[in-house]
Amino acid sequence: MAWISVQEVSLGFGGPLLFDRINLQIERGERIGLLGRNGMGKSTLLKLIYGTVLPEDGVVSRQQNLRIAYLPQEVNPGFAGSVRQIVAGGLEDFPPIPQPQGWAEQGQVDKVLSRMQLDGSAQFGSLSAGMKRRVLLARGLARDPQLLLLDEPTNHLDIDSIRWLEDLLMRWEGTVVFVTHDRSFLQRLANRIVELDRGRLFDWNSDYATFLRRKESILSAEQAVNATFDKELAQEEQWIRKGIEARRTRNEGRVRALLRLRQLRDERRDQPGKVRLQIQEARRSGNLVIEAQHLTYRYDQRAIVQDFSTLVRRGDKVGVIGPNGAGKTTLINLLIGKLASQSGAVELGTHLEIAYFDQLRTQLNENQTIYENVGQGRDAITIGGKTRNLVGYLEDFLFERERIHAPISVLSGGERNRLLLARLFSLPANLLVLDEPTNDLDIETIELLEDLLMEYSGTLLLVSHDRTFLNNLVTSTIAMDGQGQAREFVGGYDDWLRQAQADEKPEQTARKTSEAKPVPMDDLSRKPATKLSYKEQRALEADRQSLAELPDQIAALEADQERLNAAMAAPAFYQQAPAEIATTIQRLHDLQEQVTQAYQRWEELEQRLGSS
Repeated sequence: MAWISVQEVSLGFGGPLLFDRINLQIERGERIGLLGRNGMGKSTLLKLIYGTVLPEDGVVSRQQNLRIAYLPQEVNPGFAGSVRQIVAGGLEDFPPIPQPQGWAEQGQVDKVLSRMQLDGSAQFGSLSAGMKRRVLLARGLARDPQLLLLDEPTNHLDIDSIRWLEDLLMRWEGTVVFVTHDRSFLQRLANRIVELDRGRLFDWNSDYATFLRRKESILSAEQAVNATFDKELAQEEQWIRKGIEARRTRNEGRVRALLRLRQLRDERRDQPGKVRLQIQEARRSGNLVIEAQHLTYRYDQRAIVQDFSTLVRRGDKVGVIGPNGAGKTTLINLLIGKLASQSGAVELGTHLEIAYFDQLRTQLNENQTIYENVGQGRDAITIGGKTRNLVGYLEDFLFERERIHAPISVLSGGERNRLLLARLFSLPANLLVLDEPTNDLDIETIELLEDLLMEYSGTLLLVSHDRTFLNNLVTSTIAMDGQGQAREFVGGYDDWLRQAQADEKPEQTARKTSEAKPVPMDDLSRKPATKLSYKEQRALEADRQSLAELPDQIAALEADQERLNAAMAAPAFYQQAPAEIATTIQRLHDLQEQVTQAYQRWEELEQRLGSS
């Protein structure tokens, strides 16, 4: 029996349904990544599973006595007291059950504190946002839950903490359902992807990389179907507008077919609009952007930056990483001259125009509307040499006309980030400083921002804990250790990790090399001549047979693809029931997956036979 069963559930809060007769089964041992754009209902689905939100229609069934822990996206401001008190409160979040393995409650709290590397005597209110989330996760684990529901668990965590959390959840034997915008976290952890899209729920039953390939294929098929449908509808609308001729022929069947097409078009929920990002670039800066020599900054007798030097030239994209509290924002402010160093010197280049994205969003005025925060007294802005109406510009960032005069206090975290990006990109800049810009953004918007910054010809200083974002963008990485030391490495996060690991263990590597048994050079260059066994010969013949059959198999699959594409291009295709249309699209997607696997198999067999 499934631990959680969501059956034909519908739920809405005005407007289109958030969930339209969705179904979901959650089994033991699964690690489910829940995806969807902002506003699709991911957090609501977690609350539905947990039981704090009830469906309008349908049923949510839970296995009897199932212990569920839920970590919400935002830290509850009502929590106060010591870390031990907060964690111990988790023992009261479940109905009484026998203590696991005979642990007393106090011993269970001690066990969780130790496992989560927490100081039970520390005051919760004095902790960083990242440590608060770790404490709340410990609170959820206190009663040894069987199902964990995690809403953006990596928010406000530094990279070390994210990797620690990954390791913890990989070892954990329970079931996890989580929402995240961290693509590296998603790829490593999820063994099943579930997606919310326009009221429907899609179970991809794959890891994240496979999901991306399948999603691209099915979106292409959907676009082709919609384009053909819209073309037929336009033709029929043109026919009906002839009016007199249509009435004279009394082709009532065709009129009914048109009405049906209109109904289907009204029922179709198109892909929501994408954020359209464009940076207002200023004139080129000088070749030298920042030169820092022997910077040192201390706070309350603690070294934040110690004897750091760097040279940033026009077009460089520099990432800054390090533990929470290491001083990443302080270093950025030292480099751009917002903060004076206590020793050393910073020289800024000529013609610099700086735009700064503040992770705390303090640049947003809570007393102003969306329109006022971006416009700053302007009704139009200039982007790329063209004048844009401010309302249209805000629509590019998915702010509806009806909402642009609303106070920003009603905005979610993701909407606030989009608003700050809209404000930032409306200003001319040749040096962008972005401090954690991906917080609260959905994956699609992060990828759009990533593409924009890759094409940006100016200079970028970027503080981020998003490893994929760093890998795809930066040309060098400054790593801070929290003890005042900062070192610069060529490349992104993975490049830094590889270089740092090589620097940390030269003695261990040398010792392993000296202890290893020497191998004669002849043995390294000579391939051992061994006779294949009977079983190995049979396996080799089977591989050759498979390789010979693959071209015909691929040709048959591709012929099926062509047949389905032709059927979908016919106007009659759209007169079928929606369920039949969806089945055909899914079949086309499955064929594409089979063709991909067949080509991969072909390559594997050629490599294997070539080496035998």
